[in-house]
Amino acid sequence: MRDRILILKPSSLGDIVQTLPALAALRRGLPEADLAWLVNTEWSSVLSENPLLDRLHLFPRQQLRGLGGLLVFAQWLRREPPGWGVDTVLDFQGLLRSGLIARATRANRVVGLDDSREGARFFHTEVIAAGDNVHSVERYLRLARAIGAADGPVEFPLGPDQPLTGFTLAERSYLVLHPFSRGAGKSLSPDDAAILCRAVHPRRVVIVGRGSVAASRWPENAIDLLDGTSIAQLIWLLRRAGATVSVDSGPMHLAAATGRPLIGIHAWSDPRKVGPYRADAVIWKGSVMCRFDELTAQPGGIFLKDELPCPDDVGAIAKRAVELMESA
Repeated sequence: MRDRILILKPSSLGDIVQTLPALAALRRGLPEADLAWLVNTEWSSVLSENPLLDRLHLFPRQQLRGLGGLLVFAQWLRREPPGWGVDTVLDFQGLLRSGLIARATRANRVVGLDDSREGARFFHTEVIAAGDNVHSVERYLRLARAIGAADGPVEFPLGPDQPLTGFTLAERSYLVLHPFSRGAGKSLSPDDAAILCRAVHPRRVVIVGRGSVAASRWPENAIDLLDGTSIAQLIWLLRRAGATVSVDSGPMHLAAATGRPLIGIHAWSDPRKVGPYRADAVIWKGSVMCRFDELTAQPGGIFLKDELPCPDDVGAIAKRAVELMESA
């Protein structure tokens, strides 16, 4: 009988992308296993039609807001997870909600990390050491290896993309800019985003992500697609881009997963733990730019800084982006 394994990682977008190497390692090590993944409905397209997965379970996170959401969640727990037929749960989320879901599946084995929060560890039958100062991708791989995942290349098996109707720019001819993040203190200002656009002129810049900026604030070489793409369309744009510049957010990790040239901008976040997990990805942190695989050689003081790029830094980032486009 196939071992039935459930991956609990419903959110966020960046965290889901960083869990994909664990999925690939699980399939390598357990080729006959039945692999399922619980994901928030809004992120399901990242995993849909993934050949490594046998099924998706959709979690209606948007319906659980407010006090009424607690009742909806309790009803969902009684109705849905008991019918999934799960033997082993891997709790990559490590929060109270994921612990409750793991318990509701009635799985005999629930494995989590020792840095789980909100009491999630009380629901785990096995606890794996996450390690200190370890990147999220490596933490998740440790959890997967605890049940038989195999070592091998770090792979990011993304779901299918979707062409953007009416988009006519040639492949590799444009720069993708993702300037705004929902996380506090991570976003570029519209003025700095415009500075970057002007600095790469005459190359076209496709601005993606969430937000709304008056069209008059963008230079003539900018194409405003803010709130204008699905995740599948965003993946398509990133795969075709000459390069991407992104603040620390989900689209940065999507860009890293495509293998295209990337500059990730980190304000207060530590790229050693949550940066784009790719050796040749360029990191900006504390006015220093280096490759991801050069981070450990940088002075420790830069990781204590939490400022965003100043206009001069933005200009340097734009120059490096052009170099990446021309050398790719």
